[in-house]
Amino acid sequence: MCGIVGLLVKTPALRERLGELMVPMLIGMTERGPDSAGLAVFGKELDASQRKLSLYSGFTEEGAQFPWQALLDKLNSAMDVTARIEAKSNHAVLTLQGSAENVKAWLNETYPKLYLLSTGRSIDLYKDIGSPAEVAGRYDFSKLKGSHLVGHTRMATESAVTPDRAHPFTAGEDFCLVHNGSLSNPYGVRRKLEPLGIRFDTDNDTEAACRFLEWRLREGDALPEALQKGFEELDGFYTFLMGTANELALIRDPFACKPAVVAENDDYVAIASEFRSLAHLPDIRNAKVFEPAPEEMYVWKA
Repeated sequence: MCGIVGLLVKTPALRERLGELMVPMLIGMTERGPDSAGLAVFGKELDASQRKLSLYSGFTEEGAQFPWQALLDKLNSAMDVTARIEAKSNHAVLTLQGSAENVKAWLNETYPKLYLLSTGRSIDLYKDIGSPAEVAGRYDFSKLKGSHLVGHTRMATESAVTPDRAHPFTAGEDFCLVHNGSLSNPYGVRRKLEPLGIRFDTDNDTEAACRFLEWRLREGDALPEALQKGFEELDGFYTFLMGTANELALIRDPFACKPAVVAENDDYVAIASEFRSLAHLPDIRNAKVFEPAPEEMYVWKA
């Protein structure tokens, strides 16, 4: 059992309050996912020549600080990039001008224990172990700004409680997925994708779904086409919530075993596993509230 939350704001003024509105949504899902939590937020896109990398250091001991500034100094000296870094606790967002692939290779060689959480022009991602309130406070979620976000609270059922197995999962650029449920064929999906050169970082079934759908997008499918192929290839009971640079998407399996509720009005689209995470939102009384249908695609543009 896990908790899913999503929020897309239609009114530009609400972009300043995106994190503020989201934090009660995430904390409202604590009972569904008390062991870890995470969030991907999408903001204004960088120029085509720039990329952002969300990084996790793994240093969680009291008083331990990863040397983010030293990393930045080494990177700017060693690579033909102009980079800057913004650190929050054991996470950091590295923004660079130049080749992201070259930088990722350098990071892997120079800092092999550093974990890359996401890459893109608009996505920032934070995830860690701890209660949703602890994680939200650790990374100042209430101060986040942007157009839309995807969040998750995890109750581990099929893999270890570690930061890398927390959600959201990402693949490629500016794509993330959170999942409530269980896939019955994740290793079949892996066997299909690994010969294509697609590498997996964990044993989590959610990663299989994330990498499959991003692979279809990279092969040229529009998001609805990729989701349709997901219905055909991914077996199990699930609710998936996904974010791209300009979209928020939701699907449920053909039996709709895993809960989800949507509230939509002129100002926002809000999604959660239970209505209690939506009850605080402004003008919720006048929102259209509904339960998503099974095997139906819901895609909202940011």
